[in-house]
Amino acid sequence: MTACFLTPQVYARKGADAAQDVLQPGENQVAAAYSLYSSATMMVISVGSGTHGFTLVPAIGEFILTHPNISVPSRGQMYSLNDARQHDWPAGLRNYITKIQRGEGQSGKQYSARYICSLVADFHRTLLYGGWAGNPRSHLRLVYEANPLSYLCEQAGGRGSDGVSRILSIPVTKLHQRLPFFAGSPEDISELESHGDVQQVGTKKYDV
Repeated sequence: MTACFLTPQVYARKGADAAQDVLQPGENQVAAAYSLYSSATMMVISVGSGTHGFTLVPAIGEFILTHPNISVPSRGQMYSLNDARQHDWPAGLRNYITKIQRGEGQSGKQYSARYICSLVADFHRTLLYGGWAGNPRSHLRLVYEANPLSYLCEQAGGRGSDGVSRILSIPVTKLHQRLPFFAGSPEDISELESHGDVQQVGTKKYDV
């Protein structure tokens, strides 16, 4: 079993208005983190100078720096996406996935799907081994899911995108604003964006 917790992003205060403090673009973040509990308990954090992983050592009750300066590979060979929804994918996303599965993408390598259906767990593996994790539907919340993960990804040399543009540059207009999300190796994200029509907008909504 894997349990994951995402810590909302941290901003510098702008004034007495709490909404003004929260509804800032992701590029204004000063810190973000998530924790992961499975065979080991980890906390991955950035305060603006790289992304670093700490592992809990139960014998001493302390978190030890085990993954300093995590660096996302420029390209991976895995993607994390719910393939069961491919019948509703837009043409650009379907074409891109088919190409990388066949080894016909820019890297010339065949990609494999690795999908846990836990956003932080899928993202954590991507952070360490490359490739990308995402959801083409407007499902993730920009403020407290997409922005903090994109911040951690960029601090590790990766990219976060909604399939069209950089997530951290997207204006925040409301607390529960939703959008598609793709994050991981910079070359993989750029290749995905280049296909266009990768956002699953206006199609069937699923009960979750």
